[in-house]
Amino acid sequence: MAISLSTLVSPAPSPWQIDHSTPLLLLGSCFSQEVGSRMAAGGLNVLCNPFGTLYNPLSILRCLTLATQGQTITPQHLIQHDGVWHSWLHHSQFSHPDMQQTLHACNQAVEQTRAFILQQPTVIITLGTAYAFYLQPNPQVGANMENQVVANCHKLPAQWFLRKRLTVSEVAAALMQMAQALPQSRILFTVSPIRHMADGAHGNQLSKSTLLLGIDQAISQSHLCSYFPSYEIILDELRDYRFFARDLCHPSDLATDIVWQKFQDTYMSAATRQQLRLCEKKHKQMMHRPLIESRV
Repeated sequence: MAISLSTLVSPAPSPWQIDHSTPLLLLGSCFSQEVGSRMAAGGLNVLCNPFGTLYNPLSILRCLTLATQGQTITPQHLIQHDGVWHSWLHHSQFSHPDMQQTLHACNQAVEQTRAFILQQPTVIITLGTAYAFYLQPNPQVGANMENQVVANCHKLPAQWFLRKRLTVSEVAAALMQMAQALPQSRILFTVSPIRHMADGAHGNQLSKSTLLLGIDQAISQSHLCSYFPSYEIILDELRDYRFFARDLCHPSDLATDIVWQKFQDTYMSAATRQQLRLCEKKHKQMMHRPLIESRV
């Protein structure tokens, strides 16, 4: 009897393909940033996390709604703390001591996303957690943001927020609204394999399971939505701390490379993968810096 020390995870064959003419919009957790950087190095037409890292389904939906409905970020969406202006709907990379600078950067991201969506991209959404932070009534918080889900807490006082785990129905409803906001796009959902251990191993599993069940409900209602098993590849097939970083929560570069390879095998033809290799080679050459620079 043959003995196997791993569980092979084989993604379901895809009826549609991705090539270098396919616009790709990536939204979600920092794992999507890791995969997105590999896509960009391979010469794909990709816009990755234009709002910065987003973790929960409601925050991703809110940002998509901004872009698709022609809304803008106003001072009511900002908060000033310790001399820095933050957006409740964006990652802290948009924060700045000058309010106008923050508004400009945030609205530039909205416009960039809006223009990219007009290309009818394939949208890859990586969900990180089912936990969401709701702003509580606070004199420093505008009335329009009270009880709203925020994308980032920006290290503000914990008492300003209520942390709640979304239900399966709430996750599924948010994902279906994303599909309705992008009627011309295929949407590929995936769950980040990064472990969120603030609530312990059991709390992390409850969160990831909620996301998985919500995705399953959503894709059963739309033929344009599908699922790619990033989570299962890391947690079931690789299933070894050799494939994790030193914090034992984030996948290693090798693990992410394996997920990326399986993604290519699922969604790309042999010709596209060959072109990808050529683009990656050129990218590495461009990034290479000679040890000794010529002097004039």
